[in-house]
Amino acid sequence: MTSSSTEQALREEICAIGQRLYQREMGAANDGNISVKLDDERLLCSPTGVSKGFMTPEMICVIDYDGELIEDTGTKPSSEIRMHLHVYQHRPDVNAVVHAHPLYATVHAICGKPLTQQVMPESTILLGEVPIAPYGTPSTMDLPNSTTEFLATHDAILLENHGALSYGSDLNNAHFKMEALDYYAKVLFLASQYGGAHEFSQEEIDKLIELRKTRFKLPGRHPMVDSK
Repeated sequence: MTSSSTEQALREEICAIGQRLYQREMGAANDGNISVKLDDERLLCSPTGVSKGFMTPEMICVIDYDGELIEDTGTKPSSEIRMHLHVYQHRPDVNAVVHAHPLYATVHAICGKPLTQQVMPESTILLGEVPIAPYGTPSTMDLPNSTTEFLATHDAILLENHGALSYGSDLNNAHFKMEALDYYAKVLFLASQYGGAHEFSQEEIDKLIELRKTRFKLPGRHPMVDSK
């Protein structure tokens, strides 16, 4: 079981990540949501109707794996928590999920442009690529169901005409993937204004993937490793 001190630390970490998302303009108004596993029966998640930049630890919701409130904190989870629960159901290795509307990544999602070009070592090693899940109506199961085909092989997904989803072994791991995918999207957008990015050869890509597997030994899934 999670100790009370650890639970408090996770509440504070959710708030800190919410502030980072807000400061980096990864969502307007009350956009986005964050969750993390407490144990086999409980999750912590950000409340609905509250800006991610202004959350406080006591606002954080405690829910079960059906999305039902366990403790009354005066706040309620977002209906989009279903998307988080869907990730946890399909990926037992995942302990935290972040959903946000990062500007450049969301532009790619709206324009139907997945992040597939291999142009930076960091993005190739960490993400490989970021696909686009078909549009699903928010607050319905259409949205989480749209992500299913990508969950086994990817740790970050663009949501068509919506935003982005990332997940990982802990809160920081999930959040860093969100930052990385938006930076990746920004680099590709800006490179397109200069005639397009120089892409790695397959030999260069293979070397980077080998580094991921042997030197860095990163947790999570990767499309160039797990799709084989």
